[in-house]
Amino acid sequence: MSSPPRHLAIVAGEASGDTHGAALMRSLRERDPGIRFTGKGGPKMALEATASGGSLDNWIAEAGVLGLWDVLRHYGYFKRKFGALLEDLTADPPEAVILVDYPGFNLRLAKAIRKRGIPTRIIYYISPQVWAWNRRRIPEMAKALDLMICIFPFEKAIYESSGLPTVFAGHPMAEELRRVPVAERDENLFGLFPGSREREVRRIFPTMLGAARLIARSRPEIRFEAAAATEAHAALMREMATAASVTITITTGASRDLMRRAGAGLVCSGTATLEAACLGLPYALVYKVATLTYEVGIRVIRVPYLGMVNILANRPVIREFIQHDATPAALADEALRLLNSTEARERLSSDLASVTAMLGGEEDNPASARAARAVLECLDQPARSAT
Repeated sequence: MSSPPRHLAIVAGEASGDTHGAALMRSLRERDPGIRFTGKGGPKMALEATASGGSLDNWIAEAGVLGLWDVLRHYGYFKRKFGALLEDLTADPPEAVILVDYPGFNLRLAKAIRKRGIPTRIIYYISPQVWAWNRRRIPEMAKALDLMICIFPFEKAIYESSGLPTVFAGHPMAEELRRVPVAERDENLFGLFPGSREREVRRIFPTMLGAARLIARSRPEIRFEAAAATEAHAALMREMATAASVTITITTGASRDLMRRAGAGLVCSGTATLEAACLGLPYALVYKVATLTYEVGIRVIRVPYLGMVNILANRPVIREFIQHDATPAALADEALRLLNSTEARERLSSDLASVTAMLGGEEDNPASARAARAVLECLDQPARSAT
């Protein structure tokens, strides 16, 4: 007598989680075509769920809020979605619930599942970066979760020290970027990457333009190009550049291409810094936030660096210019250090390659495949009892 098909629930709340969740769902179905998926995610995950014979709530447009104020404004919406999902899991318990990043929602969901006593395994894919701001949550996570699947190698020891079984699967983005063709760098092209959010653009791009103005005085042959996340951002950045009297090309949706071509650059802290590192761009990290946010942050953050490259290397591979240190003069000095020295650029690119190699990524054994293997191995273990 054949066993019934496996039912897995999966929950993601942001566009990046939708991409990584869909890749994991595909890899799981390649190993077990009978798996049925339910849960919450985005359009890519919804397609995979439909192909499995299941259904998934495509809520990314509403769920991908940013910041405490947005969360508070949508509190009623999240409360309804949370309650409905918990009822669905109670009525039709899956063999496992896979939580993809999105810690504000997913960590609360894990605790609620355990409190309600729903008989299911809970697997977290793409660790929330609690090790940077609140390590006291890790023992709580160890009580609620059956398995952590992380994408940074140093995370494995951190979680395992609290008794949480952990697998390092590799970083999906690092794998993807290793397949991007290498381009010849233009040593007279300088790239500006002010971030993907309007608040970042408004706060950081004027400082970058100020640096560009100083660079141009010293090296008038240098050309500047900036990457905008949206057409609205591009229009705003063109207005800023005109007001600052800086000649610059601004493109939309082509940041990775610029990272491949530029001789050096300035990059806003965030995912883009890891993208730049994987693509070998010699760069410096820049970040500025509201004064109150900064004052709170420096009291909460528990890691010595902001950039993931430096965290991985445990040393300052790239130079970080944060808040009051992020001045046009300081940024221009660092930019000219890189632009004026082929040796400095090549040494930094080599260091970046060494650091990003730690992220794994084999073409015939991608992160999603390793994560899928870990999920299925977890399912074959005895289920934990609800406490």
